[in-house]
Amino acid sequence: MKKHIPNFLTLMNLYCGCMAIGNGYENQLDNVAVLIFAALIFDYLDGMVARMLQVHSEIGKQLDSLADVVSFGVVPGVVASRLMLNALETTPSHGNYFGYFLLVIPFIIPMFSALRLAKFNIDTRQSDSFIGVPTPANTMLWVSLPLILLHDTYNLSSIILNPNFLIVLILLTSYLLVAEIPLFALKFKNFGWADNKIRFIFLGITAVLISIFLYAAIPLIIFLYIILSLLNNVKSK
Repeated sequence: MKKHIPNFLTLMNLYCGCMAIGNGYENQLDNVAVLIFAALIFDYLDGMVARMLQVHSEIGKQLDSLADVVSFGVVPGVVASRLMLNALETTPSHGNYFGYFLLVIPFIIPMFSALRLAKFNIDTRQSDSFIGVPTPANTMLWVSLPLILLHDTYNLSSIILNPNFLIVLILLTSYLLVAEIPLFALKFKNFGWADNKIRFIFLGITAVLISIFLYAAIPLIIFLYIILSLLNNVKSK
């Protein structure tokens, strides 16, 4: 019986992803953020519970990737598509057939997310670190944008709801998913400063950014993660 518990948690991740897709197409993007947060929790718990119960299985590994393709691949594509549609509706100059053709561009994200997850499954270099931005991090960036619009303290709506900005962000984040960029993982084998300096710095700056910018801090945190990883790589070499 216990061997099915991690798989159940993985399926709950998938369920949250499916619900998020439905809410995304209904333009309920704030609900999408809540559902993805729940999916992230289930995604974390399934691996932790599998290790605790010592019930690793090949089907669990495959099921985890399939669930992640939906929750952390299709969902950000749907969010980007919905944002693009909202942007086109508020930008008269793009309100034509060519403008609506731009709605196909967001679904580059699921394609590159699936490629990223497939590479992760066969890449032995990613046991203690990552090569390319993890799909959950990319999804967090995309679902944060509707929350920023909902609580637009910094008047960012004109930037976010700009088709050109969205196109650039879609292409950039899709590339970063599969880029050969080593990124540190937030896994603590011990809590010594010497072995975890980069992690402590990242968490400290993250806490400050969230306290100041709230939802608007999430994209900053994702790019901070990339920049710190690049600096850490240079230092290591």
